[in-house]
Amino acid sequence: MKRIALCALFTILMFSCQQKNETIITDNSVAKTDRPLTEYVNTFIGTGGHGHTYPGATMPFGMMQLSPDTRLDGWDGCSGYHYTDDVIYGFSHTHLSGTGVSDYGDILLMPTTKPTLHNGADGKEGYSSKFSHDNEKASPGYYEVHLDDTDIDVRLTVTERAGMHEYRFRESKNQYVILDLLHRDKLLEHDVQFLSDTEITGKRYSSAWATKQMLYFYIKTSHPIKNWNRKYITTPEIEALELDNPDNEPVTIKIGISPVDKEGAKRNLEAEIGEKKFDTIKKEANDAWEKQLNKIVIEDDNHDNKVNFYSALYHTMIAPNLYQDVDGRYRGMDLEIYETQDFDYYTVFSLWDTYRAAHPLYTIIEQERTNDFINTFTAKYKEGGIMPIWDLSGNYTGCMIGYHAVPVIADAYMKGIRDYDVDLAFEAMKHSATRDKLGLDSYKSLGFIPVELESESVSKTLEYAYDDWTIAQLAQELKKPDDYKTYIQRAQYYKNLYNPATGFLQGRMRNTWFAPFKPEEVNFNYTEANAWQYSLYTPQDISGHIKLMGGNAAYEKHLDEMFNASMKTSGRHQADITGLIGQYAHGNEPSHHMAYLYNYVGKPYKTQEKVYEILTSLYHNAPDGVSGNEDCGQMSAWYVLSSLGFYPVTPGSNEYVIGTPLFDKATINLENGKQFTIEKHGDGKYIASAKANSQPHYNSHITHDLILNGGTLAFEMSNEATDWGTVQENWPVSSIKDELIITPPFIEKGKIAFADSTVIHLNQVNENATMFYSRDESAWQEYKSPITLYNAGTLSVIARMEDKKSPVVTTAFYKYDKNMKVTLEHSYANEYSAGGNNALIDGMRGTEDFRSGAWQGTQNEDLNVTIDLGNPRTISSIEVGFLKDQRSWIFWPKTVTFEFYNENGEMVKNINRNLPETGKEEVSKVFRPRLETPDIQDKIKFIKMKAITYGKLPEWHLGYPFDGTSWIFIDEINVN
Repeated sequence: MKRIALCALFTILMFSCQQKNETIITDNSVAKTDRPLTEYVNTFIGTGGHGHTYPGATMPFGMMQLSPDTRLDGWDGCSGYHYTDDVIYGFSHTHLSGTGVSDYGDILLMPTTKPTLHNGADGKEGYSSKFSHDNEKASPGYYEVHLDDTDIDVRLTVTERAGMHEYRFRESKNQYVILDLLHRDKLLEHDVQFLSDTEITGKRYSSAWATKQMLYFYIKTSHPIKNWNRKYITTPEIEALELDNPDNEPVTIKIGISPVDKEGAKRNLEAEIGEKKFDTIKKEANDAWEKQLNKIVIEDDNHDNKVNFYSALYHTMIAPNLYQDVDGRYRGMDLEIYETQDFDYYTVFSLWDTYRAAHPLYTIIEQERTNDFINTFTAKYKEGGIMPIWDLSGNYTGCMIGYHAVPVIADAYMKGIRDYDVDLAFEAMKHSATRDKLGLDSYKSLGFIPVELESESVSKTLEYAYDDWTIAQLAQELKKPDDYKTYIQRAQYYKNLYNPATGFLQGRMRNTWFAPFKPEEVNFNYTEANAWQYSLYTPQDISGHIKLMGGNAAYEKHLDEMFNASMKTSGRHQADITGLIGQYAHGNEPSHHMAYLYNYVGKPYKTQEKVYEILTSLYHNAPDGVSGNEDCGQMSAWYVLSSLGFYPVTPGSNEYVIGTPLFDKATINLENGKQFTIEKHGDGKYIASAKANSQPHYNSHITHDLILNGGTLAFEMSNEATDWGTVQENWPVSSIKDELIITPPFIEKGKIAFADSTVIHLNQVNENATMFYSRDESAWQEYKSPITLYNAGTLSVIARMEDKKSPVVTTAFYKYDKNMKVTLEHSYANEYSAGGNNALIDGMRGTEDFRSGAWQGTQNEDLNVTIDLGNPRTISSIEVGFLKDQRSWIFWPKTVTFEFYNENGEMVKNINRNLPETGKEEVSKVFRPRLETPDIQDKIKFIKMKAITYGKLPEWHLGYPFDGTSWIFIDEINVN
């Protein structure tokens, strides 16, 4: 009877859902605009807080970003502008949108009435000027401001590769324009040449995050430059150009830029601006943006919703940036000059961020440009030897992780975007995945990256695994079974980091789980995140991950606990972890898909709750309107897609997971001429029912084809949670079903370094696999009970099941003197514990990477260590290891003092050693001072070591303005 009753209830529910679907009446009309869409763009959103956007003039995906510079350095000055500032130093022509680095800011121009060559940043008189936001306006492709100190009005506008300044001085005398090439990053080379009294050309090579940025410029002034007649090419880095303008007419300055050469900069200016007037260029820029923004049209009664949406859409269209002259020439990744007419070449690919939502958005509304992006990737592969991870101005920056050009290509191919050399693209994808750097050597051989061998090991393992899944998808499409097998197996390597005791994806350090484990701790195992924020990063095999965690209920519980956890994090400070809802961090990308994961366990109403909360609480029509770095469009792309009602949890799957629509109506105007409209009927954030092209839609997901074929997706909304999408057959599925792997055993209990002996307990996450171990890999024994080790050496482990086996994982064990004890009278950071107090005598040395797990770190505190040798003994020498990595605030101590005591507690020797003075070099370096003590005749019982911290960071250090303090990193104290 119970089964009959349940079946009847199920039938009633299904009938109820069908009835609800029938109540939706679609009008089959597309969304319409009520005013120009550029009027809804607030370019100041993201210029406050940590958004790191700029308000100035740029074109869609254009080369030039002409914007005011209000801040010269610092993390919140990365875009050159911050809304809290009230001083403008000038207007430069290249800027990054929403990043965490301060590159660009090239070729600063500043009108002034004072011919000073000093910017005034130190408080002395300079060419900078106060300004007020009351006298500042901006719109797509346009910016204007009044400079209070000099009473000058400034207007800026741009084309793709060129820009125009207009200055209105109050008097005809004392009209100067500062040309500052020293501004912002380190100047490597420059030259300036006056071609006539109205023409200047030159170059600026600079270094920062990108080590050699090459930019050329050509300037044309509307009025003669009085002091132009100089024949030298290399000039001072800053020039004060005096203008001859007796009638006090508006001054215009036209400038073209090029990554290729000066002639290219001139051609770019002549082709795009020529003799056109300022207002003509301004209108053309506005028209270009209006066309771009019309790719998605929304209707909504809430004005701020429209502003938030179109400002977000605008921000998704700022980068990547065109990096090619009008004649087709560009500068490649080897910094040589190339030419093509077949596609547009781009730079500024923040791929760790943008592969998640920005590039999937482009596959809907920028299909032609997506082909250009992929052609750019393959060109960069041929020029530089590998596809970029984060490229900037033809430079590999070495920043971020994964090889995320790979999923961009795979996602595009799976969606039918294929106007590029597919075979070359697949070759480049595999090439990216088969290097031996950034932990890939360990990843390929072990199936995971050990903590002690590579920093950010968990994040890298997880992101490599997802990238490999996308290679497998393309291999299957191209009918390459061997490649498919290789990469679908690698796509499961996330399983090797699953700790069944905690339910988290954790670091494996010497084949144990990194400890002490705190999921809220920000440490070197994760990239800009903690365990919570990477705990559910398995978009390629969510079903497999759910199974590991014990089923749907356990997975849902983990999601609930993450969103409801305390917002406090521990460990090292990570400025990117913002926008917290519990431990969900919307201000940084690893969390971006997580609100949608409830759909995979049949609780779409929880997704709807969380998505609505994020949309309405973490995006605002205000300068501080973005919850974290904008990151070249990713933060905004999340908003654009989520506000439409869906999100690409797994790019490459051609599936979007439904959240909740925010607007009354939205229409996507597709490049194929079709239109896809999303309608919202009724109030509330919960979906009661849905129809796709007038047919009932029960799935909590949609396909890419549904969008590309055009039509209507309509939702009936409710103020209460409903059962829509809860039937299992309607859930989205992300699952790897074939070529399943066996994961290697891990050491569940036991000490890697021990005094007498250690008892090793093994465990695994496989079902029905058998574990084996060996001391020398020649004689394998089945693991049936814990293993006792009495001596130093290695232990190898493997798991087997039928004809499958895991990789072999070998761990080195260390034995130290059981009579020795260490007492610390200082504290160390939990994330840099190296295993605890005994880490200083356990025999395990650190590498030149402080994040290897073998270094013990202490900040702004002297080290005070006492070693009890147990039995008094004669000492011949003592050695200690320190690390210096000044980029990471790690300095050698100023001095090290050793005091030697006999068994009566009497000090018999004192040795003081000054360490080498610190310099500005940036390379990591290990220093192991060895102190010979042949003159000590007494037997020593105790040794006390004191290391004096460097303390406050020096003035030349980047952390100095923030009152930063240094760290000491120590590994071994060896007593001989």
